[in-house]
Amino acid sequence: MFSLPSLWNLIISTVAFSIVAKYLHLHLDGRGIAKTMKRNLWVLALASLVSWGAGEAADWTQEKIEGKQTEAPTSLEPSQLSKMADQIQK
Repeated sequence: MFSLPSLWNLIISTVAFSIVAKYLHLHLDGRGIAKTMKRNLWVLALASLVSWGAGEAADWTQEKIEGKQTEAPTSLEPSQLSKMADQIQK
């Protein structure tokens, strides 16, 4: 089932994307490759893949350290909602 990424995933993947994109731009500039849309799309794709992998590695590491997190229920039945509302009003 789909779950939201952890805070570490977001931080590490953002930092990884920035570093990889900057490195790739500098590397391609050094090789004399023209700055075109195709080059920018390749940088975007490669930096995104590395960023995704770094984020998944962060989640995997966190799961190994802390153990598997239990997920909260995503939706309640209408009868449960009415019972909760009655309890709050009392």
